Amino acid sequence: MRILITNDDGFDSKGIAALMGLAQEFSDDIWVVAPDKTYSGMSHAITMHSPIFVEKMETSVAGLHSYVCAGTPVDCMKMALDEILKGEKQPDLVLSGINHGSNSNISVIYSGTMGAAMEGALYGIPSIGLSLTDHNLDADFDGAVMIARKVIQNVINMEHDDKIGLCINVNIPNINKENIKGIKYCRQTKGCWKEKFIARKDPNGNDYYWMSGKFYNDEPLAADTDEWALQNGYATIVPVKMDMTDYDRLAKLCANEENS
Repeated sequence: MRILITNDDGFDSKGIAALMGLAQEFSDDIWVVAPDKTYSGMSHAITMHSPIFVEKMETSVAGLHSYVCAGTPVDCMKMALDEILKGEKQPDLVLSGINHGSNSNISVIYSGTMGAAMEGALYGIPSIGLSLTDHNLDADFDGAVMIARKVIQNVINMEHDDKIGLCINVNIPNINKENIKGIKYCRQTKGCWKEKFIARKDPNGNDYYWMSGKFYNDEPLAADTDEWALQNGYATIVPVKMDMTDYDRLAKLCANEENS
């Protein structure tokens, strides 16, 4: 089985190191193409107006092929699938992460981690985005690895047709692995981020801003959502897809047109 790994925290992050170690339990044919720096919040961004540099890294692990890419997480995926592995066997599984910080709720649309996973799914490859709700660069990934191991095995065991284009968003709570209650299959929590901009001036007197924000949960008591599950000690799995068509409104618009 061939596994392709990327992330949005950069090639040197502790999260991707944990994921690379876990992947070796499942395969001896692992390809890593990861950004040269942090590309958090890049979503599905691609580089179009500047060159993309790629460097092959030396590794002492048999079957591990590592590349650093000066591009976004989706750039990394496209480079891996369309250039580095061009003409070769395509990956059987894409793993993205393990992200430092949550990608639950509406955060999924901003996430570079999930952008890369969704790109893998667009190629028909089962893809898993993995995130730990801890932004600490030295976070403890033991619980995340424990959950990721179960999720990866479950995906491997799925019927072939059920895996084509599969994309799942996995989030793990920042608690000791012994305290994780299990895995819940959930829907995305309804809510939104409200941004706050901190205004400052540079030495030349020019205005600049730092952005921060807070997520406002519209349904804090809804027990079928990812936010509720994470806050109650569960890891979460939300299946996602790229088709953003609002089918309910489409049907209403068509009905209104027919009746006009």
